[in-house]
Order: sequence, then structure tokens, then C-alpha cells
Amino acid sequence: MTATAARPTVSPPAARRRRVPGWARTMLVVAAGLVILSVTATLTGQLQLTSRGTTQAAVLLLLPILFAGLGGLWAERAGVVNIGLEGMMILGTWGAAWAGYQWGPWAAVLGGLIFGALGGLLHAVATVTFTVNHIVSGVAITLLGLGVTKYLSTLLFLPVSQNPRQSPRVEGFDTYSVQPLSDGLAAVEAEQRVLLSDAAGILGGLVSGLTPLVVLGFALVPISYLVLWRTRFGLRLRSTGENPVAAESLGVAVVTYKYIAVVASGALAGLGGAALTLNPGQLGYLEGQTGGRGYIGLAAMIFGNWRPGGLLAGSALFGYVDGVQLRAGGEAVHALLYGATILAVALAVLWVARRQWRPAVVALVAGAVVYGLYQTIDTVPREFAAYAPQLVTLLVLAVASQRLRPPAAVGEEYRKGEGD
Repeated sequence: MTATAARPTVSPPAARRRRVPGWARTMLVVAAGLVILSVTATLTGQLQLTSRGTTQAAVLLLLPILFAGLGGLWAERAGVVNIGLEGMMILGTWGAAWAGYQWGPWAAVLGGLIFGALGGLLHAVATVTFTVNHIVSGVAITLLGLGVTKYLSTLLFLPVSQNPRQSPRVEGFDTYSVQPLSDGLAAVEAEQRVLLSDAAGILGGLVSGLTPLVVLGFALVPISYLVLWRTRFGLRLRSTGENPVAAESLGVAVVTYKYIAVVASGALAGLGGAALTLNPGQLGYLEGQTGGRGYIGLAAMIFGNWRPGGLLAGSALFGYVDGVQLRAGGEAVHALLYGATILAVALAVLWVARRQWRPAVVALVAGAVVYGLYQTIDTVPREFAAYAPQLVTLLVLAVASQRLRPPAAVGEEYRKGEGD
């Protein structure tokens, strides 16, 4: 007789296990964030945290960062570090003000795009053709942008505005709302119901006070994803940032794709400058108005792990915190400390459920420190509240740094013909 061995039970491979789709995880994160904000607003009495006005302000504030971050995404996916986003955005603010003053808001958008693209072209010539260090070239373009716009403002704006640092007032876009959805959400928000009114306030801010530039900014996120990840053009462009030598050996025109990416990067940064110029609170060029948003856009791109969706989340985080401190001041930023404590506890519970003990302990310790700070002070001084967005961005980048994956060849010098 032949003994029949029992067949061992084989667990399904990890790759075959059912995973939660990416869109579902995103919705869960958004829902969790809404719950935390709602609880924080209710317990602290800072209803501005979820108001329609705060959301509208956040959208306007995140828009320049979103454009700059998308510019950084296009360049770095092609292997070119673009520290010069700030300078290209500065050029975009001036170009938008000059064109918008003469021909209106759509001309301002085109002017910002063209002037930013010129900065991107200069960066491409330096880094791709002459293999200049990417950081050196980017810093030089930022300094050049500051000098060029100062000279042009003195030359062209001073006779009209009587101020070499400021342009005449520029005509802005008309705003509109999605009706009847906007009015319906406003009615629900006015009822002041926990969670329901908070959700209505945030959603209401997203569908009211819109401009064509806001719609364009949000539309460019899925468009960038589709172009870069779902087309042959995008595959070839990304291959130049992962392994340009191998891409060239397969017939990809590496230099051409890098030029396209960096010029598009500058054009997007220029659109960010146009968004600043056409901001309803400014409507014109003002020296220094970028305020480092090009660098923050680069940080948002890194926070998003070089992906459009994550970039949008990073831009929204900065824009929201900036909107809160502008509309409600230090008291509202102080309330966010309470919300950060709730978030830390929630993350600790999640990691305990996954049996990841070290990050759970870190989250609990961080939550305890933040809660202690919340109990110690009554408000955040204005000087610190003004820099709350930058501090939040740095903290999030520090936490997320271990799971980042930049393009393999980003920042590396490349010379045509290496793949032959």
C-alpha cells in the first residue's frame, strides 16, 4: 500500500490577497480627517475650522502651491531637479501682471505661463545641454527672476503705479458657484449640526467662489496623472528620470523629453505666479508676493511621493492651515493642536491593530507632547501662527521621509550619446 501524504494547506500569496483600492483608501482618509476636524471644532468652539469661508480661503492659498508642485513633478519625473520653481513663479507673477493690466485676466494667465516657461527653458539649457549642476542652476534662476522683475517693474510699472515694487490693479476673474448645490449646503451649514454641518461647510467652500483658474488647477491633477502614467509619451518621459541611458538605447530622445518636461515645469510654476497675481485679495504684482511658495510646492511634491494625488493632499494641507490662521488667527491654530492630539491617538490605535508597536509608541508620545502644549498655552502668538503652515509642512515631511521613492536618476548629469 502506498501511503498518501496529506497535502499541506498553502495560504494564498500576498499578491493575491484582496487589497483596498487606492480610491477607497483616499476616501477613508478624507472621511477620518473630516471627523477629526468636526470633533475638534465642536469641543473647542472654533467653528471656523470647518466653515465655508475657511475652505474658500484654503483653495485660493493652495492653488499657487499646487501649480508649483505640479511643475516640480514634471521636471523631476524626467530626472531634473527644479529648485528654480520659486524664480519661475516670480517671473510668472510679473508676466501675469503686465499682460493682465493691458488685456484682462485670460491674458494674465497666458503671460504667467509664457514667462514661467522662459525660466524653465533657461533651466533646461543649463542642466540638460550644458550639464550644469541642477541646484546651482535653480538657485541662479531664482536670483535672476528677482533681479529681472525688479528691473522691469521699475521700467514699466513705475510710470503708471508710481511704485517700482507694485503693478497697477489687474482685472480679475468673475467668481461663480455650483447651484443649487451651493445654496443647499449653506442651509445645512447654518443648522450647526455636528459633523453634518461641518461637512456641508467644507463642501460648500469647494463649490462656491470658484474661478476658471481654480477649475484649471484641480483639473491639471488628473490630467497630469493620465499623461504621465497612462500614455506612451508619459512612459518615455518617466523613463528618462529612471534610467536615461537605457531609455536612449531603446530609441527614446532623452534630451527632447527632458526639455519638454522642464519647460512644462516652468510654465506650471508661471501659472502659480498668475494665480497669485489674480488672487482677489491682491489683483496685481507685488514684489516678494511669492513668499517662498515655489519651495513649498517642491516640499508638497516630495510629501506626495512624486505622485499627483499626494501632491494635491500636500498642497491642501498647507493651504488649509494658512487659511485657518488668516481667517481665525492664533486661537484657531491653537485648536488645531487639539485635533493633532486626536490624530496621534487614532494613528496609535491603528498601528496597535497592525501590531506595529514602535510607531504606535512614537505616536502616543507625540500626542502627549502636543496635548501638553495645548493645555499650557491659551493661544498661539501671531508671529508663530503666521508660520504655522511651514511648520506643519516640515513636520509632515519629517514623518513621511522614510517611505519616499524619488525617480532613480533624478539630479544626475546626463550627456547625449551615453546610451549608444
